[in-house]
Amino acid sequence: MNFKEQELFGAALIGFDMIDGPFLKWKKEYNKTKDLVKLDDFAMNFYLAFRGGNASGKKPRAILYDNFYIVAFPRDLELCCLFMKPQNLDDNIKQLNKVASRIITEMEIIEKPEAEVPKDSDENTVEEIKRLIPNLLTDTKMSTPELRRYFKLSNSQIWKVMSDLENSKKIKRAEKKGRAQLWTAI
Repeated sequence: MNFKEQELFGAALIGFDMIDGPFLKWKKEYNKTKDLVKLDDFAMNFYLAFRGGNASGKKPRAILYDNFYIVAFPRDLELCCLFMKPQNLDDNIKQLNKVASRIITEMEIIEKPEAEVPKDSDENTVEEIKRLIPNLLTDTKMSTPELRRYFKLSNSQIWKVMSDLENSKKIKRAEKKGRAQLWTAI
């Protein structure tokens, strides 16, 4: 992790009371931000997230949220949290999303489909699915098998839906991976 001091926008010390549990002992803001996180409300969540874990001691060091990340350091029963606003987070997340989508698609092509065939959906459900798919495909690509399982449609149903959406110019074919067709929103 490349750390830049300008990324630090706040710090907090979360204490632990044997009766009341975690509480916010103190907090300090270094850069005035528009309240990315209300520490008073989340002290319990942060404490449990970083101090929890399993018997083998696997506990997180940092947790990444949409607009910031937290790095925590335990000291006895207390927990010092540093709140960071990394630069270019959106770009990094978009790149990771592409990598994850590609891996999922590759694994779906490799794995064999289950023998389970979903029941046909009624007409109202299919219309709702037609409304949802373009929103789901905004800024991403998904394969037909992935969409079929996501909406629990039969193979013929998903192809009918995708064909209708393609004809109405709401989605388009992005590329083909093996036998799977990848779709994206227009």
